[in-house]
Order: sequence, then C-alpha cells, then structure tokens
Amino acid sequence: MEDDEPVAESLRRGLLRYGFEVAWVSTGAAALSHTEPYDVVLLDLGLPDTDGLDVCKALRERGDVPIIVISARSDETDRVVGLELGADDYVSKPFGVREVIARIRAVMRRIQPRTPAAAEAGPDRYGARLTIDRKAARVRLDDEEVPLAPKEYDLLAFLTEEPGALMSREQIMEAVWDANWFGPTKTLDVHVAALRRKFAGAITIEAVRGVGFRLEIANSDKSDGGSGAS
Repeated sequence: MEDDEPVAESLRRGLLRYGFEVAWVSTGAAALSHTEPYDVVLLDLGLPDTDGLDVCKALRERGDVPIIVISARSDETDRVVGLELGADDYVSKPFGVREVIARIRAVMRRIQPRTPAAAEAGPDRYGARLTIDRKAARVRLDDEEVPLAPKEYDLLAFLTEEPGALMSREQIMEAVWDANWFGPTKTLDVHVAALRRKFAGAITIEAVRGVGFRLEIANSDKSDGGSGAS
C-alpha cells in the first residue's frame, strides 16, 4: 500500500526484478477489501483515506500476515505504535529497494519453520577460497577476513547472489546504492576495481560493454561450486 505513484512504481519494478509478484493498491480501503492471501504486506502510513496505523491494526486482527511498515514519518512514537499494533518491521523513507528486499527476506525467514538443516546452515562458500557470512556481513578469503568498505561488501554480496548472471548497471545501482542515487555512476566502476584487486584469483568480474557486469567464481580443483544466498 503506497499512495505515491513514483515511489510505488520504483519499488514495484525492483521487487519484480528480484522475482516477487506484486499487487499494488493506493488506499487503505482498497487494501482492506482484498481477501486473497499474501506472503507479506508493505504498508505506507501516509495513506490518503485513512491512517496507516489503523490499517495495520485491522490487518493484524484478520490474521498473521507479515507487515512491514514503510513511512516518511521519523517520529519514534509512530515506529513504536506500529510495532505494538502488530507490524513486523519498519523502514523509513528514503529507502533503497535492496533494503526493503532484505527486510522482506528476514521477515519471511522468521515466520518459516526452521528445519535442523536450516538451523545449522552457515556462511555461503564460493569455490575453495571465498566465504561470505551474510548474517555477520563478513567476508573471508583463504580463511582470512577481508576488510571491506560498506558498499564494497554490498556489491560483492549482490553479485554473488547469482554467480554467472549478467547484471545491468541499473540493476546494480538500484540494488546497492538505491533508486534515488544521483551521484556519478563511475562510483560503481571504482568499487568493482576494488573487489577485483582484493579478490584476485578467487573471483572475476567481467565488464560487458554497454550493459553491466558478470561475476564468476574462479575454477579450482578443490572447489565444489558456490552456493547462492536465499
């Protein structure tokens, strides 16, 4: 539920790009009139016809669908009230699409039953040399932790979600820097160069002229392949 069409459209495109199915409504009444089940609800508090907190309360009274509140309101009171009314998480505007996706995945993981295998799952390993611990936001190369700037980590984590996939510059900028980034896109090239330098021999990042980048895990006789993050 989001009444700001440009914001809603940008978020919808980002979610679709990551494989989510999206149904968008712009009013609280329209949201409450829907009866089909959803996996998660993204709820804007600033709706034109009613207070989003009232919608949050009504949705929670209906069932246990995960609710992530998205709002420009920075008042801590609204955040606390939203969580007390049953919201599972709260994201403040402006936000990046990747942040919202990370919150969705985190909420979904919390509500899904954990199997013994899932409970024991550790860091993702890529080839014989590279390990990414997404829970701790740490990266190790040959069992030694590699210090990374925040955006270097975000870029590496994004590109390793689908090794071998060609990612456009637009996809990468929106995921790592967010859709509202107005700085120079050369920033991306600088960060790619840093990752190439720090992980030489473990990964390669190919530049596809006019399109974007493709990350490949370096071949190794000891490697059994990489595992992506869910």
